[in-house]
Amino acid sequence: MAKVKVAKKDTFIDMTAMSDVTVLLLTFFMLTSTFVKKEPVKVTTPGSVSEIKIPEKNVLSILVNPEGKVFMALDRPDDMEQTLVSVGEQYGVKFTPKQIKSFRKNTTFGVPIKVMSTFLDLPERDQDEALKREGIPTDSVDNQFKVWVKAARATNPDLRIAIKADQNTPYSVIKKVMNSLQDIKENRYNLITSLKAVEAEKK
Repeated sequence: MAKVKVAKKDTFIDMTAMSDVTVLLLTFFMLTSTFVKKEPVKVTTPGSVSEIKIPEKNVLSILVNPEGKVFMALDRPDDMEQTLVSVGEQYGVKFTPKQIKSFRKNTTFGVPIKVMSTFLDLPERDQDEALKREGIPTDSVDNQFKVWVKAARATNPDLRIAIKADQNTPYSVIKKVMNSLQDIKENRYNLITSLKAVEAEKK
């Protein structure tokens, strides 16, 4: 008896709806996501069980690396520009429009004000490397850290101060930063930590 061959039929699946959903999801994530700020050094924050969230806007971030070098960041380019000009005026340093534009692009800054002009004239790649070797002076002779914080506060009174230090940073360095803030009557600030899970109670 001869075998009956069943004709093969192509299965067509309309992927239009799936493509639309994919594009919509991609657009949603692009519009709602926030970019991670570029930092000059890698900092591993200590763990804590505090769940208080740092606001996303109007934040003055203070970054302290394990060697004790201090860097700062402002989340608004306009605040960056006005703070730079204000600090420059106090030290008798003027910046060109090109240098100000370069400073506005940075998310983190931290070089002595006397070399800021030279730093801002460097290409972006060289700036990243130079920043790692510098840091804002915090010594008692010329505590430029205080000047930067006061200028930033004068530019934007709504700023919240947040300190982000490495877990291996010596306590003496953190204390120096806190003492500097107290000297200029900045007694309210947040410490950025990593959320540590609370151990379940033993039954």
